[in-house]
Amino acid sequence: MGLKNDPHASVFRQLRTNILRQLREKNWSSIAVVSPTPECGKTFVTANLAIALAMEVNQTVLVVDADLRNPRVGWQFGMDVEKGLLDYLHSDVEVEDLLVNPGFDRLVVLPGRHTTNISSEFLSLPKMTSLVEELKSRYQSRIILFDLPPLLSTDDALLFMPHFDAALLVVEDGKSTPEEVNQSLALLEETNLAGMVLNKSRGKVRKPYQSRKYD
Repeated sequence: MGLKNDPHASVFRQLRTNILRQLREKNWSSIAVVSPTPECGKTFVTANLAIALAMEVNQTVLVVDADLRNPRVGWQFGMDVEKGLLDYLHSDVEVEDLLVNPGFDRLVVLPGRHTTNISSEFLSLPKMTSLVEELKSRYQSRIILFDLPPLLSTDDALLFMPHFDAALLVVEDGKSTPEEVNQSLALLEETNLAGMVLNKSRGKVRKPYQSRKYD
């Protein structure tokens, strides 16, 4: 994965600029990335936004795969994950032993590996709450992106939303219905909304601006 030669790179750089402006103006450090339903591309957006943010000088980024029902962050980065967040929650594994660099400077991933059908119970554990607070306070210059389960599929994201500074809502063009989007916005009513991303747009991707030579 990389953004340097990708035609979508400018889109993620624009998203990065928007997110960074809000983080700095409002003194935020943590953003939950959510979607109304599965397969809207929230993990794709999380990964690429993280890369774009990490390209910013002096800005470190941590991605936490908190979708315990369907962890996909490691797959998105092409990582061979041996241990994940669930290992930390129900064993004595140290957080430092789980953090992985996916090959990008200033970027670290806390991946998921195993899945569970009682994810809300795990996310509600005091150990998980303490972990989030520790990650937020350990490095003042670090931005943390949490990839959370879809809003309308489980109550996982809503239970954990108070621990984040803001949410980024990812919707899929042609799939997410107006009702689903409105329901999601209503659920996030008491949460700071950092923005909404329209993923898998059917429109053409504009080419980046290029200087033109004249004779």
